[in-house]
Amino acid sequence: MHLGDFISPDSVVPSLKVKNKKQLLQELSARAARLTGLEERYIFDVLLQRERLGSTGLGQGIAIPHGKFAGLKRIVGIFARLVEPIDFDAVDGEPVDVVFLLLAPEGAGADHLKALARISRLLREGSAVEKLRASKDAAALYAVLTEDEASSHAA
Repeated sequence: MHLGDFISPDSVVPSLKVKNKKQLLQELSARAARLTGLEERYIFDVLLQRERLGSTGLGQGIAIPHGKFAGLKRIVGIFARLVEPIDFDAVDGEPVDVVFLLLAPEGAGADHLKALARISRLLREGSAVEKLRASKDAAALYAVLTEDEASSHAA
């Protein structure tokens, strides 16, 4: 599974300005609603419920909020880099500035897990995260998110 399967250039946000976790989830929910046709409030509620189970802040400034949604036809991702890091209740207590939202259809068991694994693999690579933090615009961010896929297709 490749990130390009569920993220597109128009779902990359190069500089999102939010003050806290709730506002971040609201902003991402609004963007996800435009991409999926699902209700913004429904997306927000599912993400909030998931965060109550335990923070999706992985540490090192990275969070992967995610959830499963009735009525969603395919896996959808949104990548956002925050203008200012925010408290996200991450496991290491550090503020978050790199966020990858993942929405999956209700019945997407294995595919949802594969997508989460693919995202976390990329975001555990120090060089990839450095490039994401250094990239200036959505096109550059999208290129970093999908660059290893281009090389694997060429092989």
